[in-house]
Amino acid sequence: MTDAPRRTALDALHRGLGATMTDFAGWDMPLRYGSERDEHLAVRTRAGLFDLSHMGEITLTGPEAGALLDYSLVGNLSALAPGRARYTMICDDRGGILDDLIVYRLADEEFMVVANASNAQVVLDALTERAAGFEGAAVRDDREAYALLAVQGPESPGILKSLTDADLDGLKYYAGLPGTVAGVSALIARTGYTGEDGFELFVAPGDAEALWQALTEAGKDAGLVPCGLSCRDTLRLEAGMPLYGHELTTDTTPFDAGLGRVVKFEKTTNDGRFVGREALEAAAKRAEEAPPRKLVGLIAEGRRVPRAGYPVVAAGSGTVIGEVTSGAPSPTLGKPVAIAYVDAEYAAPGTEGVAVDIRGSHEPYEVVALPFYKRQR
Repeated sequence: MTDAPRRTALDALHRGLGATMTDFAGWDMPLRYGSERDEHLAVRTRAGLFDLSHMGEITLTGPEAGALLDYSLVGNLSALAPGRARYTMICDDRGGILDDLIVYRLADEEFMVVANASNAQVVLDALTERAAGFEGAAVRDDREAYALLAVQGPESPGILKSLTDADLDGLKYYAGLPGTVAGVSALIARTGYTGEDGFELFVAPGDAEALWQALTEAGKDAGLVPCGLSCRDTLRLEAGMPLYGHELTTDTTPFDAGLGRVVKFEKTTNDGRFVGREALEAAAKRAEEAPPRKLVGLIAEGRRVPRAGYPVVAAGSGTVIGEVTSGAPSPTLGKPVAIAYVDAEYAAPGTEGVAVDIRGSHEPYEVVALPFYKRQR
């Protein structure tokens, strides 16, 4: 007997809006409310409102909280200034990625780690285990303490400004500040995952519905629409952002995924010691000297859509040279796109003779640099 999916504080609201629901990482989540293409384009041109309450929040406190994070994660988190956030990863001792994370430093001795829903328990268990020896740090599971709403799109600053007196203009990218939004206490963050400007609002679950309604009303004239997981995926795909379980797995290192920049071998604490260091040093050397495969973008010349797991082949010979990790129609480009790992010799943008095997048909694709889409700032 399987456990019933968990429901967010906004579950009844989603159903009242007629959302198509789906089981995602053990949560019942809105997939779409109407047309996923319309939701996607609303975020690109106006604004979209998302429920991200399935994400996993873990709080670390104490004088050694920063040192514990330096040891547990690949980044130098003790150097993070209060009020700022950082994208990072947690790896195993082989350098394989357990999850990609955003870490917020809320105060000198308080950090919040935000994990993907599918990996939240894994991350919590790893941090708890790695806390042995750090008596001045405590790890707390705060997944039940937060609901998470996100307003994304070019109209999002104006919508949020109408509901808060917090200094949004002074809130930098990858930062967060406490504030009140529509009378609700919130951590207001600005990290974004859609390729557009946007804000994430961490609030108490009991305040989530009132805040959703207030945002909906404030965004009515700006064209704000509710958005589900489906367009969230196509938005991040266009923005070239990796997704755990697709581009990132325990069989890939940050260097394999072209994200070696998040690994900081020079750390403020622990004499530079951290889990996976030795394996990651080897991976860094491999990536610099002779990477076997690289992560690239592919744009279709035809209309057939690639999916994760489809082989990438050399046109003509049919030799397998890689594998699609994510693929979907791109509403912005008007063509199917994919992210794939391909042999290094085929990874340069403009490389000819690359195709995707879609059910036995070798469909031609153009190799491009990621991201597919970047907003004009």
